[in-house]
Amino acid sequence: MDQVPPDSAQSFERWLSKAVEWGQTSTLESQQDVCLHLPKLQEFLLNINEYLKHMSPNAAIERFPTIGQLLGRLCWNSFIAGHEDTRKALMSCLFCLYSREPHNAVELKANDWIQNLLCHLFSASVSGLNEDSKAIEQLGCTSADYHGKLFKNTIKSLISRLRGSRFGESNADNALSADDVRALSISCIPIHTMPDVSPLIEALLEYHGSEPKEILDELFLDTINNSIMQKKIALSESAVLSLWLRHLPSLEKAILDLFQRLITIQSKSLQEMEQTIKDSYLPQASCHPAIFRIVDDIFRNALLESDGNIRVITIIRLFTYHFIQLYEKDNLQRRFPLRTYFPHSSPALLMALLRQSQGLPPNVCRQHLHGIVKKLQDVINDKRSNESVFQTWFLLVHFGDWVDMAAEQLLTSESEISDDLLWLLAFYYNPCNDKQERSKTMVEARELSERLVKLHAGASVCAGTLRELYEGCKDAKRNFCTMQLIRHLCIAFLLLSPEWHVIAKECISSMTQTQEAASEVSDVLARTVCRLNNTGMKKEKITDVAYELLHDV
Repeated sequence: MDQVPPDSAQSFERWLSKAVEWGQTSTLESQQDVCLHLPKLQEFLLNINEYLKHMSPNAAIERFPTIGQLLGRLCWNSFIAGHEDTRKALMSCLFCLYSREPHNAVELKANDWIQNLLCHLFSASVSGLNEDSKAIEQLGCTSADYHGKLFKNTIKSLISRLRGSRFGESNADNALSADDVRALSISCIPIHTMPDVSPLIEALLEYHGSEPKEILDELFLDTINNSIMQKKIALSESAVLSLWLRHLPSLEKAILDLFQRLITIQSKSLQEMEQTIKDSYLPQASCHPAIFRIVDDIFRNALLESDGNIRVITIIRLFTYHFIQLYEKDNLQRRFPLRTYFPHSSPALLMALLRQSQGLPPNVCRQHLHGIVKKLQDVINDKRSNESVFQTWFLLVHFGDWVDMAAEQLLTSESEISDDLLWLLAFYYNPCNDKQERSKTMVEARELSERLVKLHAGASVCAGTLRELYEGCKDAKRNFCTMQLIRHLCIAFLLLSPEWHVIAKECISSMTQTQEAASEVSDVLARTVCRLNNTGMKKEKITDVAYELLHDV
């Protein structure tokens, strides 16, 4: 062929004309002509690929209107598809035309067409068959059936070769080199959402060679992670864990995506938040200590940047709850001790917080709370300890159910108000307070608790009385953290009162005059409702009514 610029319309028309000519006959002369032109064709495709790399699929089609016809005809020519270097050049061009985020029916249809071509080329890369239509008919199946079965067999063959390479099998002809594995991962990107390809994706993710650097393509790893998060593909738990262990950006992206979805859930439903956490697979993956520590570091940074936002605290508590459940269920052999997940925390304090509060008799629960407070104070007051106040508080945040239990114990116990429980609440809501400031908070919390206990002992609770009590606590000089503690006590009292469903709406509306207060009240209310239902402390079904209130907050 005459030398013309590879991206010119004339060059495209000449190669398209040749492709049509080659497809119309299978004579020896035609086959020889294909072989004669293969070097020039490969050079043309590589040059075109360089242009396509810097274009969007739509821009490429606009620049080269006949590129689809040309590539389609070339792919189905068995002599061209059977030539390894030319086949790789074809796959590279098709990959550039694939829309990673199709926006309309045309792009979706184009993606399907590209996937079919890539599946065919994929099969040719392993089978090496130069089949023709007559040979396929002699097998007693249609061309579509034949290529479908060939594709599945190709996937199985590649998985077998991957596993053989992984375990160091000596068959040199069958083994895959690091470059082969990387090229395979790139080839899988456009077809990774096809169900038949999932086993190959899993085999790639679980493949670990002897190379010191990551051999799977970065874009492949990122694409697979995005599809997992968007529920476009479903892989085994071991494959997802392998992805996150070998590619930190994918793990961080999955954590931040979960965090953002939990923050923006508008239904204010803990059930929806819990389901979102479960569906993310992150609690399961966190049973691996390396994953858990990264998740926890991101939670820690979010807590610091949000200045202890109540919604962030709720997310940490929910995540920890589901993680511990899975740990207890799936880690029966205790391959990793729990202290491995909290390496900078006091072992005694950690074990105390890990005890399940649900189902404990009130006197046992109260005694255990005193033990938690003593261990917290020991850690904070120990000058030799390397554990910071923030680190101790951050551990308490993970197991905040004990704080909620302390609030309920203050209001329901027949014994006198406990300084230990007041200290625990004061520390939880403001760990940075000095001793004098914390004592002041405890005095204010004691005054409110005593009045709430007296109110609880009465024959009935009036909404106006509770509202006046709360309004009396509002003071411009009182810091925000103390007001958080006061609202917590009021919400706990409200839900423990027999007439709560009658007075709840009026009382809650008086506590949610600001956005910050509304967010805080909704979280405390939701947590308390769930726990009271789970422990059976409320005989009536209160969830539906309570969440109606949450929607009004």
